[in-house]
Amino acid sequence: MSNKLAGIDVLLKTGAVSGSTTVLGGQTGATLNRSTNMIEVTSKDGEGWQENLAGIKSWSIDCDGFLVNNDSALEELEDAWLEGTEIAVDISYAGKQYTGNVLISDFPNEFPVDDAVTFSLSLTGTGKLVKNPS
Repeated sequence: MSNKLAGIDVLLKTGAVSGSTTVLGGQTGATLNRSTNMIEVTSKDGEGWQENLAGIKSWSIDCDGFLVNNDSALEELEDAWLEGTEIAVDISYAGKQYTGNVLISDFPNEFPVDDAVTFSLSLTGTGKLVKNPS
């Protein structure tokens, strides 16, 4: 038995900030990005090595998938993008659940003549990314 995780088991959920979240239909991939701004504090007593402190943290989620007719999560995303409002996200895997609020920074749709209609989604975290046991 393998201890490896299957990406198919990881679902991205979105919804109103004060309400429940719903699975984003048609999702085919997602990436949870986490970054720390490094503050350089090198001094002469660092023996020739650069020294850093952890600064401000940031996070985002990139996602793509197929457009699905009448998907309530996609409809909420469309409205949030049009209005510039925050939405809640939830991504869970391996006994961990990450939740937080995001703004939509990029939301293109692709309409190829010889393939399915797809969407891409870039969500920029606003505030803390919270890790909970799922």
